[in-house]
Amino acid sequence: MLESVGNIKGLEIYTPEGIFVGIVDEVVIDISEMGIKGLFVSDANPALVEDDVSISIPLRWVQSIGDVIILNRFPNERICG
Repeated sequence: MLESVGNIKGLEIYTPEGIFVGIVDEVVIDISEMGIKGLFVSDANPALVEDDVSISIPLRWVQSIGDVIILNRFPNERICG
């Protein structure tokens, strides 16, 4: 699928409705399973996430990765810290 985990860092993330979520700061890796666990976003969209809370998006929420990341789901309610 991807040549390198480094290719994911810096990509923009969007909800299924096309709303900007944030930019991937780090890729969360589960060493015991040797796989990607999620995507860490430190400066998420304030319309979606309250009080500059950093979020980790589970990989199972990712629909596709290309020039941007499109999610297959995102909470309908604003995320609070």
